[in-house]
Amino acid sequence: MDLFTISSIVIALSALFGYINIRFLKLPNTIGLMLIAIVFTLVLFASSLVDPTIYDAAEKMVAQIEFDHILLDILLGFLLFAGAMHTNFDQLRVQRWPILVFSTLGVLASTFITGGLVFYLLQLMSFNIPFIHCLIFGALISPTDPIAVLGILKKAGVPKKLETKIVGESLFNDGVGVVVFLTILGLAQGGTHGGDAFNIAKLFGQEVFGGIVMGGILGYCTYLLLRSIDDYDIEVIITLACVMGGYSLAHYLHLSAPLAMVVAGLIVGNDTVRGTSMSDTTEQYVDKFWELIDMLLNAILFVLIGLEMLILTFNGKYIVAGLICIILVLFARYISLFIPVKLFSEKLEFIPHTDKIMTWGGLRGGISIALALSLPDEMSRDIFIIITYVVVVFSILVQGLTIGKFATKLIGKEHMLVGDGDGH
Repeated sequence: MDLFTISSIVIALSALFGYINIRFLKLPNTIGLMLIAIVFTLVLFASSLVDPTIYDAAEKMVAQIEFDHILLDILLGFLLFAGAMHTNFDQLRVQRWPILVFSTLGVLASTFITGGLVFYLLQLMSFNIPFIHCLIFGALISPTDPIAVLGILKKAGVPKKLETKIVGESLFNDGVGVVVFLTILGLAQGGTHGGDAFNIAKLFGQEVFGGIVMGGILGYCTYLLLRSIDDYDIEVIITLACVMGGYSLAHYLHLSAPLAMVVAGLIVGNDTVRGTSMSDTTEQYVDKFWELIDMLLNAILFVLIGLEMLILTFNGKYIVAGLICIILVLFARYISLFIPVKLFSEKLEFIPHTDKIMTWGGLRGGISIALALSLPDEMSRDIFIIITYVVVVFSILVQGLTIGKFATKLIGKEHMLVGDGDGH
């Protein structure tokens, strides 16, 4: 099946599932699309018991889709830029230090805590899986997914300054998490010697800080170009070129392309930059263009997550391990947040129960699945794909649907209203 046909089918399904959700379920689009896609996949499974023709054709089509390549190399740059561009820069600046700690030290702590807990769990279940493979799983599951968070959290009614922490953390810890994942994967494959701490630090610094610097350069150059003309058609194309050209260049230079897109999006979306570089008409067209891109690619992404079930190798023990890992992953996130929250809570007047709400609101999504799918077979790929899938589905469907009510129950309506203030 050729690329155009596969793309047409996926987009047609996204439109159909989106219509069903808006017309009948009325769930947030991210949740509704994935839920309907999963139900659709289960229907295909059931139909195969009567006539496997349709199921076989669907399975063959999904097998041709390189989910990890599509998300990490194509969709991610657009989604991160769009999400960052519509994130409140001033609120993010106020919360910059806790966000920095959450997205770096928090990811590292969660990686090792999750890896250790999962290692002992799998040993108890008679899976002889090396510790470093469990660390790889810890690295791919620890970063919260900015795509899932941005798609769900802003409609959940969480107080603004708490929303800023979770969204800001998700935007930055994605790039950090990918670097940690690749570093540990390199260690496991023998590409980097465990004792060579200098090379590891150099790789981390090059990817993370290089990506941030490049994002700043991209954002500033985009600002200069936008400021020098007044033509909304070309200005929209300039923002598109910033993402596509910048993402490709970051990959070529071995810098963190996701972090580059986040920083560039924050600069282009900053109110001060907008006010001095875009006319009202341009600002309206740029916003609508990126809102549409965000909506379309999110729809495709979460439909693909549901359809990926068609090619997974299900095993009863794998699923049980996945269900237990839901608890372990949440516990690891809570522990990794506990000290940073206590450290900053008094100075920045954190809302009560911030650590608990951030734990439940730290959603996992397509990035974790894409990283799991990119694992080589010798890295316990089959079991970790299933565990990752179980954690992600629970995260989006259960945590995503309940985070608003969970926050309200913990802190009360009066704090919800207070939290919607200026974010300071």
